[in-house]
Amino acid sequence: MHLDILGLQNADAPTLVLSSGLGGVASFWQPQLAALAAHYRVVVYDQRGTGRSAEPLPAEYDMTMMAGELAEALAQRGIMRFGVIGHALGGLVGLQLAHDYPERVTRVAVINGWLRLHPHTRRCFQVRQDLLLNSGVEAFVRAQPLFLYPAEWMAQHSQRLAEEERLHIAHFQGRDNLLRRLNALMRADFTSLAARISQPVLAICSQDDLLVPWSCNAGLASALPNAQTISMAWGGHAMSVTDAEGFNSLLLQWLNQTEAAPQRAAS
Repeated sequence: MHLDILGLQNADAPTLVLSSGLGGVASFWQPQLAALAAHYRVVVYDQRGTGRSAEPLPAEYDMTMMAGELAEALAQRGIMRFGVIGHALGGLVGLQLAHDYPERVTRVAVINGWLRLHPHTRRCFQVRQDLLLNSGVEAFVRAQPLFLYPAEWMAQHSQRLAEEERLHIAHFQGRDNLLRRLNALMRADFTSLAARISQPVLAICSQDDLLVPWSCNAGLASALPNAQTISMAWGGHAMSVTDAEGFNSLLLQWLNQTEAAPQRAAS
């Protein structure tokens, strides 16, 4: 698995692992890197089966495997204590890590995540799956921004979206890999696990998210013993991109508030 370690380089620096959504690649976090790297050792990675970590995924791929392979890759680099900032799928990976490796995970921020899949989100995923299977990669990639960004933002950034479309088509993770990762995401259910995740969790959402209803954020937080919720009024599913300044400010505030908790847990 390809990892990049940015920001503070001393081994005892507080470490944050940034985990992307279904796209899986580290470049999603570009709008956050400067803000976070000034204060933390920051790890970004291309998830298995995507980007620079491209390889065929097993048919039985699931969330536990996603978390386990990341934990192993971090251990190989000597990173044994870390927080996780995860977007959608990446946030669920963070929750799975917090459950499976409680001695290693200090805190988790889940961006537009959920406790279990909402029927509306399932419908959206099924539409995207149908596009891939029946219309091909180009149609799948072309439709992707509709689920990520507000309409006005897309209209103002049409050239950027066209460039991203060309890049995503050229470096597409492959139909089988995407479907296996998507199926793992759709099967994930933290209903029976959430009460055992005791680390501080930030559940942050955008109220105009087309893919994940904002009510999922409250449902997730209410099931966790130590969660805080934040709701942004605007930004879509990828508000960390569309309103990076506002998102980064809220994230850093929460990180500052929870900085003492991981230190006590480690002593």
